[in-house]
Amino acid sequence: MKNRSFVKQVKQNTVALISLIIAISSLSYNTWRNEKSEFNRTQRHAAFEILVALNELQQVIFHHYYDKDTANKGNLRTAWSHVLTIDDFSLLLDDSLQESSQSLHETWNDNWQIIATSEKSVNHTLKAIDLVRKNIITLLRNLD
Repeated sequence: MKNRSFVKQVKQNTVALISLIIAISSLSYNTWRNEKSEFNRTQRHAAFEILVALNELQQVIFHHYYDKDTANKGNLRTAWSHVLTIDDFSLLLDDSLQESSQSLHETWNDNWQIIATSEKSVNHTLKAIDLVRKNIITLLRNLD
């Protein structure tokens, strides 16, 4: 008897049950989509900040090595702030970017004091910058 009562109640409330299922699934999807969108916004923002810092770092290197402007636009101590900014923002991104950022940091640490006189160190540092830039562009292209 109880079983028939339950089946009867289900039949009588089919529209309500379907509406409940649709509401729950819609809420779940909306929540997932919002989280995914926020994740993508964070990734984009961090990636753009890194691109800006990479370009500023590259400008400092160009001014220092090619223009021999060691006091103003080519101040290598200023470049350290760009390297550290890249490190900080890379923590928000995937592992490949953290690795290439760390590699850039190590390359910069090994070469910054001789950049004024060594084209090899300039080229090595620029390659490290290009690797981070390439990884950033790949990340941006692959976002949903």
